[in-house]
Amino acid sequence: MDRYATKHGEVYCEDLPLRALAQQYGTPLYVYSAGTLADHFQRLDRALAPVAHTICYAVKANSNLAVLRTFAELGAGFDIVSAGELHRVLKAGGDPARIVFAGVGKTAEEIAFALRHNILFFTIESEEELLRINAIAAAHDTVARFCIRVNPDVDAHTHHYITTGKSENKFGLPFTAARALYLAAKNLRHARAVGVQMHIGSQITTTAPFVAAITLLAAFVNELRAAGVALEYVDVGGGMGIIYRDETPPTADEFAAAVVPVLRTLPAHVLFEPGRFMVGNAGVLVTQVQYLKTTATKRFVIVDAGMNDLIRPALYEAYHAILPAVPRAGAAQEVDVVGPICESGDFLGLARTLPPLEPGDFLVVRSAGAYGFAMASNYNTRPRAAEVMVQGDQARVVRRRETIDDLLAAELGL
Repeated sequence: MDRYATKHGEVYCEDLPLRALAQQYGTPLYVYSAGTLADHFQRLDRALAPVAHTICYAVKANSNLAVLRTFAELGAGFDIVSAGELHRVLKAGGDPARIVFAGVGKTAEEIAFALRHNILFFTIESEEELLRINAIAAAHDTVARFCIRVNPDVDAHTHHYITTGKSENKFGLPFTAARALYLAAKNLRHARAVGVQMHIGSQITTTAPFVAAITLLAAFVNELRAAGVALEYVDVGGGMGIIYRDETPPTADEFAAAVVPVLRTLPAHVLFEPGRFMVGNAGVLVTQVQYLKTTATKRFVIVDAGMNDLIRPALYEAYHAILPAVPRAGAAQEVDVVGPICESGDFLGLARTLPPLEPGDFLVVRSAGAYGFAMASNYNTRPRAAEVMVQGDQARVVRRRETIDDLLAAELGL
């Protein structure tokens, strides 16, 4: 559910037409609905009420400060994967005591920075990482709290680039290795186990993989308790899918109905780490038609947004719905919507059936709030898009459009 709808013959975000926003702020333009962000968080929070829990928003999905502040004000915790994300969360008003630090390659500098801010815990991916954290905590005369990420070897049935819970993935440890590391960690003076964590993948559209993995995790937690490892937290990660095309992912209530019965058997505080579910359908990318090109075999709609603005179609062959901001009357045609980048893989949508278009028209690329701007680049020396937050009938720029001067400012080669 989101707050985008066609009203008065054009597409609106909440109470503002996207055409007017594009004319005011230029394109390419990312637009976010503040009401949708709040609605998604509150729906999930209510659904999980039967268990003591914290929702730790996965910052990597969309790290705009205004998005982070919205969730911080709603009481969210945060799942981070870099010191840069920690800086962002702190600047947005996030509580360090509700921050968890994941990722397989934390540097010594990142670990020290997180320790200085007394985050809730680190998610450990290997024995080597735990030993490094223990040593750095000793140097800072403190004790680092940690969870070990276990890899339950459960197939999430998602794109192979975004599955993380199979044995061939780089993430986590198998249960046997994790158990041995928990027991060995009892001898560490500057690292203390406080929980266990898992994350099996992203854009998961059924509850079955979650239930299977959480059931295995619950059995593992009980095994650890029997071995004398007391755990306060069980972190089940994120991965809840959204609708891009014709998927039927579980709602917040359906997800909770499936996983809460298992989680209620555990005397622990449960953490959830949704990212895409919170922001994916809260954002769109608005782009302007530049040219119409017809060849012997194709009709191309060439727009001003490219793979540097939204890389998911090129990287994952991901589908994003595309529609005109103000549809024209007339017969629809099959077209490829492509960008200006000098790559054949630079497309936003292939073989799309769209109504007639003219240069200057605006197209709306749906479900672009997650891994859209967050993965944008300056390829072809293209400044990144502006970002706008809409709340009711008000809009504000939450990231100004980059300029060429911004791109060149850090270069010292002359």
